[in-house]
Formats: sequence, structure tokens, C-alpha cells
Amino acid sequence: MNKETIKFWGFTLLLSLCCSTVLSACSNSDNPTTEDSVSVIADKVWAFSQNHPDGFTLDIRTMTEPTEGIAVSYAETQNSHSRDQLAMVVRHALQHDGYVGGWLNTEQGLYYFDSTKLFPETSLGSAIQFGKENGQHSVFILSTYTDVPMTGKVAEIVERGTLLVGTTGDYRPLSFCENDGTYWGFGIEMAQEIANRLGVETTFVKTSWPTLTADVLAEPQMFDLAIGGITITDTRKETMLMSEGYLANGKTILCRKSESERFKSLADIDKPEVRVMVNPGGLNEKFANANLTHATIIVHEKNEEIPSLIAEGEADVMITEITEAPYYVQTDTRLAAPLLNEPFTHGEIGVLMQKGQEDLLQMVNHTIRQMKSDGTLRRLHEKYGLIYTY
Repeated sequence: MNKETIKFWGFTLLLSLCCSTVLSACSNSDNPTTEDSVSVIADKVWAFSQNHPDGFTLDIRTMTEPTEGIAVSYAETQNSHSRDQLAMVVRHALQHDGYVGGWLNTEQGLYYFDSTKLFPETSLGSAIQFGKENGQHSVFILSTYTDVPMTGKVAEIVERGTLLVGTTGDYRPLSFCENDGTYWGFGIEMAQEIANRLGVETTFVKTSWPTLTADVLAEPQMFDLAIGGITITDTRKETMLMSEGYLANGKTILCRKSESERFKSLADIDKPEVRVMVNPGGLNEKFANANLTHATIIVHEKNEEIPSLIAEGEADVMITEITEAPYYVQTDTRLAAPLLNEPFTHGEIGVLMQKGQEDLLQMVNHTIRQMKSDGTLRRLHEKYGLIYTY
């Protein structure tokens, strides 16, 4: 190789190195993880945090707050409080998922900042597992502002992979168990909706009205919650947790259609010649005993058999709910519910569970609220021919 060739290749190499340096500098000027970029973003997040002391999750790539997802903090950014520490959090977020979370601890007067990972709300199990791996106390569901503790009832259900639901299976159209073990009904679909939002399967466990309270309070637990025609009462709330209402109810009657004109009031029923049939252990029996002191009260073990017995003349009246009566009137032309629009009582049906499961109660209540707001609950009422009052 002659001197001229050597000079040419030397000049080419020098030019290549110069161009590479210039391109690298240009590239770094647009790199969001450069110190200047990190500082600018950290300033924006800091300013944002001062107006959001109750907490936030921020997409720092767009400076917008996501409205859905499950936010979980990274362990590497724990205990970051100051503006200088916030820069480290921002740098980590830019290198990972692009989210920063923060909240003000008013007792300490310190803001807590973390680089955050966002999971889909259908991936609660994965979010909880990531939270455990990163030493978190809880994960946060953005759409419902719900904290889910790592060691609570919800985490236990998610780890198990199934929601255990206690239900009587004798209360059409809210909860009924067919001979082959298949469950169906309004309450059954409510339970499945709760399970879907937890990301788990549903397993139904048979309970009964006489043993319902004992079964809910049993240790070890028979099931996580009970559902299907359970009225919210102060008595139940003294010893157990009850959700918000998802279905209006009230006491009414079923009778033979041929005698519908005979029963226009409670006084018409409370006569010695009137045979009133109820199932044992529930609020129907309690209502009958408290309000029908002259009528002949017959207790029949199986609630689902009573409508047919009324139609066949084995008794005259069944004490039931406005949630149950329409189903039997529609499916048996021999029956009527003459006082359906004038119930003796007014109340709501909810979900029942043990005390100490406040995290599960919070999840159930948020599910009910979401179903009300997105129309799911109304559609479920329409499917089963029930009155929607929310």
C-alpha cells in the first residue's frame, strides 16, 4: 500500500469518527434519559405532585393520568421523597414502564415517589405477584381507587384461583341448583361478575337459610362470601359484613290465581282459616311469626317446592319476596302475586361475609358500583324480569 492510499484511508477513518461523534451527540439530545430531559420531566412531575396530595399515577411520557389499570411500585425506587430523589425515580421510569406514582404522607410531611408498573385490571394475580416480589404492602386499582393488600382476603382468593361462594340454591330466579349440580340465577351471575373482576374462577358451596349465619361464621371458613336473596339487615351487620345493595326487595305473597281477590291486605291473610307456608330459618319465617298471629303457619323444608304446593292447594299463601314472586307467576299460570306492587316491607339484597374481610368487601362494593354505572346491573335485572331501582 503506497503513501497516498494510506493517507486516503486515514482521512476516511477520521471523517467517519467525526460523523459518528456528531450523530451520537444529536441522538443524545433527543434521548429522554439524558440528564437534561430527566430534570425537565422531574420538574413537571414535582409541580404536578404539589396539586395532587391525595396521590396520582402519571404517564410521564405524555404527562397524563391513566384511568384504568393496576399500579404497583418498583422496589428500586422506594423511599424517594425529595426533588433530587424524584429525578432518580423519573430516570428509572423512563427506562422501564414510563409511569410515576406519588402520594403525600401528611403525618410525616413527605411525598413518596415511585417508578410504577401498570397491569391491566384483568391481571390482578400478576399484579399481586409483582407486588410481593417488590416488597409492596398493596397494589392500587386505578378505576375504583381500591387498595388491595398483599396479605388480605383478596390476595388469598387470587392465589387460590377460585372464589368460594355460599348459596342456598333454592331461590328462583336468584340462586337455584339443578339436579345435575348446575347453578343459575341473578345472584349466581353477580358472584361470577365479582370473580371475573378478581380474575378467578367461581366455586359454589351449598348452604341453607337455617344455617346461613353459622356457615358464614364457620372456622375454618366454608366459603369467602354468601350470595343469592340475602336481605341487608342491621342484625346481620352486627356480626358480619354486608355489601351495598344490588337488588331491591320486600315481603309479598303468592297465592292461587283463583283466590287473588281474596287477599288484598295483611289483615286478609291473618285469619285462622288461612294456611300460610314458609321455609324455615330465613326472614320469611320471621316475618310470618311476627305479623301473622292468627293465621295457620306451616313450615316446609324446601323453599323451591312451596309455590307448587300453594298451586295444588296444600296451603293458601306463601310469604316470599318481590324478587321471587314474579318468576313463579310467569312460570305457573295457576299462581298470582296480587300485592306485588304493595310489598309489606322495603329493603335491599346484598352480599354477606365474615368480618375481617374489609378488602374483599371493598372489592365487592366497587364491583356493584361499576355494574350500576356501566349498565351491567340494569341488563341483569332485565334478563330476569326484576325491577331496577338504581
